[in-house]
Amino acid sequence: MGKTIVEKIFQAHTREEVKPDRIVEAKVDFAFANDITAPLAIEDFKRMGARRLFDPERVALIPDHFTPNKDVKSAEQTKFMKEFALEYEVKHYFEVGRGGIEHVLLHEEGLTLPGEIIIGADSHSCTYGALGCFSTGVGSTDLAAAWALGKLWFKVPRTIKFIYRGKLKKWVGGKDIILFTLGQIGADGARYRAMEFSGEVIRNLPMDDRFTICNMAIEAGGKCGIIEPDETTIKYVEGRAKRKYQIFKSDPDAEYEAVYEWDLSDLEPQVALPHSPANVKKVSETSGVKIDQVVIGSCTNGRLRDLATAAEILKGKKVHPDVRLIIIPGTQRVYMEALKLGYIEIFIESGAAVSTPTCGPCLGGHMGVLAKGEVCISTTNRNFIGRMGHKESKVYLASPAVAAASAIAGEIVHPEEVMKS
Repeated sequence: MGKTIVEKIFQAHTREEVKPDRIVEAKVDFAFANDITAPLAIEDFKRMGARRLFDPERVALIPDHFTPNKDVKSAEQTKFMKEFALEYEVKHYFEVGRGGIEHVLLHEEGLTLPGEIIIGADSHSCTYGALGCFSTGVGSTDLAAAWALGKLWFKVPRTIKFIYRGKLKKWVGGKDIILFTLGQIGADGARYRAMEFSGEVIRNLPMDDRFTICNMAIEAGGKCGIIEPDETTIKYVEGRAKRKYQIFKSDPDAEYEAVYEWDLSDLEPQVALPHSPANVKKVSETSGVKIDQVVIGSCTNGRLRDLATAAEILKGKKVHPDVRLIIIPGTQRVYMEALKLGYIEIFIESGAAVSTPTCGPCLGGHMGVLAKGEVCISTTNRNFIGRMGHKESKVYLASPAVAAASAIAGEIVHPEEVMKS
């Protein structure tokens, strides 16, 4: 019996025989944390008596959640991180102004690569599976152990395969594909499973959309999301990779726990209603919902292609007077590219506020917290009760296209509604 891509990656990182559900100790290639999770990991790292990192070049610290520091507590957290980075010679510490949101930044910098095992103390660390690596979120204590030892134990996940066929319509992309999938299988439909995304639709997607899909695997309970590397992957990685890497692909006779297959030719843009990313409907079924705020950004949809889509829709138009639109480029590099391409000017002329890279509003931290009763449509990845502010606010999740169109209309609409006007 053949092996899946995830099983092959594990086999290349351990001397033990790899089988689904078996617990193995495996070498870790890269391990990182942010300003919320790093302080806890640092305390555990010191508490366990560790004296050095397994490899300072394979560790990253990224202040991104409450940064630029929103209060004294967040300032103390980032100061603690920075002091640790200096003391232990962490090569990849990304100060504000020289980095961005971790799950947009690290692959952009060539620090997460195909065939590797990547761990991050953040649930959306599954993002990097778009490159064909096993990438997952861990707790701060596990991260501390990996920092000290360079290895960690894992239960090898069973794999569910998702095959997408057909040709996507205009305004339908990676966010719609993952929301559709979540709507089909539910919030626990892939609990502790590897979600292997495949098919002609995936092969025709640019990398930015692939990152979006893998980013939200955790919203179905997935241990990881993963896409086999192809020419698009190699083209993205070449020139930015900081290490040598390996390409793995699933065997034709690999065993899957389940296989889902859909034709997406008629797929509409999708919207996740409060209060679950799996509470999904077609945009035509949610039209008319009045909104107070729109957020375009985050580790899910803060990449250049996302901003390009928003700019295409907002160009020459004005944000509805009752709506505030907040746009957050995922990294400084994305911000600069958007500036050069004229997107930032389009956003500001439309009436949007453009922020420095930060996770800010996604987790109700700052830069866009909602008041009681307010409604937001956001390109972020979660819409739990109180996620973005007051517990009586509501968050709808959608693609940058739907979010930008809705900002103009003042209510949730299909992008075609504003493009034809």
